[in-house]
Amino acid sequence: MKDPVSKDHPAAFAPQLYMEDLSSAIEFYKSAFGAVELRRFSNPDGSIHVAEMSIPPALFRLHQEVSRDRAYSPDTLEGTTVVIGLLVDDPDSMVANAVAAGGKEISPVKDYEYGYRQGTIKDPFGHHWLLEKRIEKEIPRMVNRKDAKAQR
Repeated sequence: MKDPVSKDHPAAFAPQLYMEDLSSAIEFYKSAFGAVELRRFSNPDGSIHVAEMSIPPALFRLHQEVSRDRAYSPDTLEGTTVVIGLLVDDPDSMVANAVAAGGKEISPVKDYEYGYRQGTIKDPFGHHWLLEKRIEKEIPRMVNRKDAKAQR
């Protein structure tokens, strides 16, 4: 895999997702998103502590919950504060793959006026994924409320 951080792309975003069952998560992400496992680090008992994954060219990590660091999974917290946006060529089929692999559709794929085709799923571990594609339409200039009031 090409290193996502290079002189042409000096920064890359690599989220770390906390969960309890990394073995199942690895298989879900492979099946749902075509992810590739790059490497893993195991605990002395053989369970997986960290796995580095890629949905080329994007990189992300799975990490076992760590209560001493207060790093919990969405299932433990019974909610999430993050939605992971994943830009893909075909959000419709990616959502279908994720649902077939065990994810739950939160919002169906549709076109939005701001120029994206998007759908959201919740994976079996509580993480929310926004699967999206920029669509070939002219994107209207978004006007914030303050500007709109000033134009009246």
